[in-house]
Amino acid sequence: MSDLLTSLLDDLEAEGDQLRETVDRLAEDGWHTATPAAGWTVATSVAHLLWTDEVAVLAAHSLCGDQDKAAWDDVVLAAIADPHGFVDAGAHELAALPRDEVLARWGAGRAALRQALTEVPEGSKMPWFGPPMSPASMATARFMETWAHALDVYDAAGSRPEPTDRIKHVAHLGVRTRSYAYSVREEPPPAEEPRVQLTAPSGETWAWGPEDAAQTVTGSAYDFCLLVTQRVHRDDTDLVAVGPDAEHWLRIAQAFAGPAGPGRDAT
Repeated sequence: MSDLLTSLLDDLEAEGDQLRETVDRLAEDGWHTATPAAGWTVATSVAHLLWTDEVAVLAAHSLCGDQDKAAWDDVVLAAIADPHGFVDAGAHELAALPRDEVLARWGAGRAALRQALTEVPEGSKMPWFGPPMSPASMATARFMETWAHALDVYDAAGSRPEPTDRIKHVAHLGVRTRSYAYSVREEPPPAEEPRVQLTAPSGETWAWGPEDAAQTVTGSAYDFCLLVTQRVHRDDTDLVAVGPDAEHWLRIAQAFAGPAGPGRDAT
């Protein structure tokens, strides 16, 4: 297993542990508390993470044999039958189960995902709902989703933990999905790549793109991560865009797969 994958999995585990502490603190009484995501509760948020972890395990195992491939194929057929609703349907179905059962399955699913990603043959890519993904790419995507949905749970609980430099995974994915954000809106992405320079929670500077780019995005990494996961409105960030293409990207950015999200209202 590569050092990169080990680091990603360690960070994913830490992020999941932090979320679990908040869920445990909310206890049974807070399990069905509404989050800022319309129609989603604490239970739905955790159930969604559980569902996706379990499906990612099936995807990894599909490389190992016909029986495992058949289980993955069943998920794909369900996605084809309801491309815009099957993920949410899975979350709501699991959220209806008893809290203890959901939490036990989520814990088991997190452990199973780590094991499954370490067992993917070197050089292989897992099938997914879009392009096939390497174990490192899958771990990055799972980190992004865990972090984003955890924010909703923290907001439901009334307190967010201090951000850490683990969010670099989200920032990286946010930059790399720039063209995807255009494609889901059926817009051609600009040919020119912008320079993105962000300040990490630790004060470190993270940068992507050519240093001499005419269009730039600068500001806090935390605000950028909130924006690309659509947990904040563009106008409520400290991000500074230079150039019309850079500004438009920030208005449509999304690091997650699926249709363009509605985003959050400005405060």
